[in-house]
Amino acid sequence: MSDIEREEKLPWRLVPAAIRQHVEEILGSSVARGTRVWGGYGPTPTYRLVLADGKRAFFKGTNQDCTEFARAAIEREERVYRELSQWISPWSPRFYDTFHYEDWHILLLDDVGPKSVPPWTPQKGREVTTSIAAFHQSTLGQQLPAWLPQPTEFLSDVSWDLVAEGSEQFSAVARLANAASNDALLWLRVAAPLLSRVTSSLVTSAGPCALLHGDIRSDNLRLVQGGACLFDWPEARVGPHEFDLTEFAQSVTVESGIEPEQVIAWYSERQAVDAETLDASVAWWAAFFADRAWRPDIPGLPRLRQFQRDQLRVMLLWVACRLHLPEPTWVATID
Repeated sequence: MSDIEREEKLPWRLVPAAIRQHVEEILGSSVARGTRVWGGYGPTPTYRLVLADGKRAFFKGTNQDCTEFARAAIEREERVYRELSQWISPWSPRFYDTFHYEDWHILLLDDVGPKSVPPWTPQKGREVTTSIAAFHQSTLGQQLPAWLPQPTEFLSDVSWDLVAEGSEQFSAVARLANAASNDALLWLRVAAPLLSRVTSSLVTSAGPCALLHGDIRSDNLRLVQGGACLFDWPEARVGPHEFDLTEFAQSVTVESGIEPEQVIAWYSERQAVDAETLDASVAWWAAFFADRAWRPDIPGLPRLRQFQRDQLRVMLLWVACRLHLPEPTWVATID
């Protein structure tokens, strides 16, 4: 990752001394080295810490320089670690503590190591995917805390009707295809009624729900001892497990070229997948990226829109295949 693409982060030595001291008190050892961590899509202060006693920890924080979204997210994530430990602990890092200092809010977690993927290999893909299936399976159909967002609370926030309304009847989305924008616009307008019907069925899905991570992708996981360790939990919610699976599968395809249906096949080795719910989830996520990918860059998030355009390409090809729509060959012109 070039310096131009990197978000700004303070070096560890410039983190306020009172914070560094309190970190050492919580962890019971002085910090010998603090290394900035890049790889997400926001400028939050994140560090891998090596302690004098040889142990390691992960520091994640927000301050006044972070967006309001990031500050709200760390509040939600703290609640997840505190109140959902019985459900997430086999698939999450150890939670040490959290504290506030002036405008800072800090989480301290176990450091589960450097990035595992990409590069993706079939072996890594299968190990991570079946571990995610085990995570979903562990809570499928269980009664989960009522404060977690429910499907009716978040699924209706995205629809193809809303995409059309917000993008000049798909014109803004089609312009992403550059010289093929006319082909893109025709495809989107012809496909929209079917995509809308299929997406809306997800809200009324009667299948059992599970605890969802809400943002499973390579920079939010590590492969440890043959399984997945998931972190960054602010989007935890309750819903059909196919919803979480869809988001993860497309991210693997974006980074590796491994087809999303291969990820579905690996997942199905451990947990059954409902085809209609999967179709609806694929259509929902395609709408999500269609709504985001054409919008202007967000200050402080220099790489997000490009990633969302990559995700849109994958999702449109995938949804066309699953719903037997004409292949949107024009997605190859999205840059």
